[in-house]
Amino acid sequence: MTSIPQRVFLGVTGASGAVYGLRTLQMLVDAEVEVGLCYTSAARRVLYEECGIVLDEDVRALLGTDRSSAKVELFPEGDIGAKPASGSSIGDAAIIAPCSLATLSAVSVGGADSLVERAAQVALKEGIPLVVVPRETPLGRIHLDHLSRLAWAGATILPASPGFYQQPQSIADLVDQLCSKILGTLNISQSVIQPWRGSHP
Repeated sequence: MTSIPQRVFLGVTGASGAVYGLRTLQMLVDAEVEVGLCYTSAARRVLYEECGIVLDEDVRALLGTDRSSAKVELFPEGDIGAKPASGSSIGDAAIIAPCSLATLSAVSVGGADSLVERAAQVALKEGIPLVVVPRETPLGRIHLDHLSRLAWAGATILPASPGFYQQPQSIADLVDQLCSKILGTLNISQSVIQPWRGSHP
């Protein structure tokens, strides 16, 4: 991908790792990217259980006061008529982070029962970059088959497997490293994690 996305759909599903969706959103906003956002009902539950955040219809709970001018539009999970459900309005890229195995399976076989699934199908059919961030281990054969199908269809599979080569000092460092990789896959600049400069033996 060479062009820099100005508008991105971010779907957050009910896999463990709610912080990945939260931090990806914050980094997109900090990069001045317009975000169409959809949290599934399961994602909202995990967000509360893992991060202590109750998401209603006010995204300030996710962004904080220092990002009050952010361009984020929150869409209901069941609104399959929302803008991201159309190839003409989804934007320049789509991300599912984290991606549950249920969503992974549905998208890989063409399912479109929720807005997240529908947006993923739109991205695939329109040739728009789709980044899928599964957060599960171990993976069975059926899950690997689904991942293979999505990769074959054109999605980028980016497992939630942060690296340690930059010597992270906290969980936040690990999260930032992975989310910077998500943005980097879409050619979106960020200043939190610096590019790897190489090592010297």
